[in-house]
This record gives sequence, structure tokens and C-alpha cells, in this order.
Amino acid sequence: MAITAQDVNRLRQETGAGMMDCKKALTEANGDFEAAKDILRKQGQKIASKRADNTTSEGIVLTQVSADGSTGKVVAIACETEPVSKVEDFRNLAQAVLDAAVSTNAGSKEELLATPQADGRSLQDHITDLMGKIGEKIDVVSYETVNAEKVVAYNHSNGKLGVLVGLNNTNGTDVTEVGKDIAMQIAAMKPIALDKDGVDAATVEREIEIGKDQARQEGKPEAMLEKIAMGKLNKFYKESTLLNQEFVKDSSLTIAQLLEKTSKGLTVTDFKRVAIGA
Repeated sequence: MAITAQDVNRLRQETGAGMMDCKKALTEANGDFEAAKDILRKQGQKIASKRADNTTSEGIVLTQVSADGSTGKVVAIACETEPVSKVEDFRNLAQAVLDAAVSTNAGSKEELLATPQADGRSLQDHITDLMGKIGEKIDVVSYETVNAEKVVAYNHSNGKLGVLVGLNNTNGTDVTEVGKDIAMQIAAMKPIALDKDGVDAATVEREIEIGKDQARQEGKPEAMLEKIAMGKLNKFYKESTLLNQEFVKDSSLTIAQLLEKTSKGLTVTDFKRVAIGA
């Protein structure tokens, strides 16, 4: 049967696929719209499979904090190239991912991707469809939640980095501003844990061995290696754990001291730093 321009345009409006892809799908389906939609979806699945190993170093990171300030969500949706990250359809999809995270409070990335959308199909199905439309790999590369008495979010200007900070909001003090300062600290300084107790044993052991090896190469006696390595480990804690880091805006204070100065007993209870391409 003849495929008209009106038919192609209708399928394009319903699926968002390109004109030529819609025409090809309708021709293959002999004008059957539902069959043509299935063809376009299979095209997305083929592209998803073909590009599964491709690197996704571009994209967008979005954050949202609940109205009561107690729950924060951060999602990172990645693609292969910068131009795609700026396309309206991609950004709409990213917002749909965040909206689903907020509305369902999904417990995992897998649960999030299974969330039904308005048409009854899953979020993953919509991601696959868009992959077929744009011809690039798209992936939700990170999904994190922070629950606390007070959650503060920060989004870096490049759109590819987001931070959530959870604080225990003591004494009724407004800790929003200090929360933002700490979120920017996390964005810049990339702490690996809250304090030394949060550093995993494998990392501690590796730092000790590196410290010993450095001291050995400097010609230090074997009997002193352990002590020197422990000194280097303490330096590592100071540089790499949030509460022990020097505050970037005032190096005379550690983050722990800044918090205590703001409000007695105030501390960070959790944080998440999510970045694409870094």
C-alpha cells in the first residue's frame, strides 16, 4: 500500500523517530502503525545491543530535594557525545528519570529503570526507544539517595556534577548556607569518606604499603617504615576524608570545626558526589 506523507508524519509525532526511519518502518509494516512502532522499538534494541560497550562520557546530572528537606535524589544520565546531551529529547528523558526516582523512591537503579511510565511501558523501554532515535548509547550511570534531617543539593555549572549533603539539623539553626559550602567542598576536593572510620580496610592497607614503599625508596631504615607509613596515612585521612579536610574558604578550619562553629553538635551524616566524565 502507498505510504503518504501524512502517515509518516503521524508516526513521527507518536514516536519521535526521524522521518526516514518512520517511512521505512511503515513500508516494512505495510502501513500498519502498531507494527511500525514495534519495528522502531526493535531498531532501538539493536542499537542498544550494538553500542553496549561504547563509552558514555557526556550527559547530565540532576538533583532534587524533597519539600521538607529530608530526602535528596541525584541521577546521572549519560550519552556518548556532547551534542546529544543538549538535545531536548535527551533532557526530557533525564527529567523523567529524576521524576520517577522522586515519585517512587526506588531502592535501586534496576527498580528505577523498571518504573512504568504514562503509557505503561518501563523507563528502560523509553531509554531504548530514544537510543534508536538518536543512534547513541544512553545509560543511567548513577542513582543515589541521601536521607537526613537536612539535605542540601549542589549542581555544578557544567551540568555534569551533582552533590547531596545530609546534615543533622541541630538547635533549629538554618544550615542551608554551610550545607552549600560543604557541597561545593565535596565537588572540588572529592573526599572518599566522611572520616577515617568510613575508609575501607583495603584502601587503608594500600596506603600503608605505599607509604612504606616510598620511605624505603628514600632510604629510611626498615625499623622506621611502619611509623613513617602511619604518618603518611594520617595525612591521607586529612586530605581525603571530608570532616578532616581543610575548608577551602578558610584553611584555618577543618570541615568538622566549621560545622561545630556553625552550630554545636552539627555534623555531616552522609554525602553523595556524582559526576559524568570525571
